[in-house]
Amino acid sequence: MGKGNSKSRASKPPPLLSKPWREINWSDKESTLQFVKNYKPHVEGQQIRILLHGPAGAGKSSFINSVQSVLRGRMYTQALEDNIGYDSFTKKYTTYKIQKEDQQSFYPFVFNDIMGLEPIKGVHVDDVKLALKGRVMDGYRFNPESKLSEDDQFYNNSPDDNDKVHVLVCVVPASTVSQMSDEMAKKIRDIRMEASALEIPQVAIVTKIDEVCPEIMDDLKNVYKVEYMKEKMEQFSAEVGIPMKSIFPVKNYHDEINLNSNMDSLILSAMKHIITTGEDHVNFKKNQSGCSGTCA
Repeated sequence: MGKGNSKSRASKPPPLLSKPWREINWSDKESTLQFVKNYKPHVEGQQIRILLHGPAGAGKSSFINSVQSVLRGRMYTQALEDNIGYDSFTKKYTTYKIQKEDQQSFYPFVFNDIMGLEPIKGVHVDDVKLALKGRVMDGYRFNPESKLSEDDQFYNNSPDDNDKVHVLVCVVPASTVSQMSDEMAKKIRDIRMEASALEIPQVAIVTKIDEVCPEIMDDLKNVYKVEYMKEKMEQFSAEVGIPMKSIFPVKNYHDEINLNSNMDSLILSAMKHIITTGEDHVNFKKNQSGCSGTCA
């Protein structure tokens, strides 16, 4: 009986950590917002291309809309979302630009949304690899059975630097990290290895964090105090190889009708890292090109 009571106590979730394992300044959202809004590439005419990939229903389109909402200061929907999530809602390769407040120009970073990964169907892994190289043109309809061919009208024969991907972002829901199939993990690793071969940096966004811990649902500020959340992120890191410093928990806007400061803070924290990572990649490739006389 004593052992039974001990096991019961051990199965309860641990209390919140006295100190967060990652620091975030919840009271200073404005400085990070201004960083993202004021970002300007060092190279004239350069834009940071951010490719989102991950399981169907993970929240890729929702993340794009959430970023747009934060930057516009109001709820905004451009990338169509699906609330059923049985299979991928996104069927075409689409580039999303975010218009600035003056409505005369766009931010110098763009998102690409693609069909979701699935264990059997879903986006063809080779299509994601082609997108990394800038070979896939807007409007291409994904076919799970076959990859984009070189003679297709949506195949880009001569991609320039702005067509190529500068940051690869894997979006996964926190609730399914521990249930991820071997096939899914293998696809994510396969895409990551191709990105690494192309020297493209990778970031991960862990979504739906409020669904795995009541402490986070009660208060988003607990996200870095919940040991269970850290374990989920460490598990995903070990599974696919993306380092912890490049994994960010986020709650996308879903049923809210007004902006929330804490949600904004997590979204902006991820975006700042994505932008600086992309900037570093662009500068590295330009320096490399200047030394060798050729572009990779």
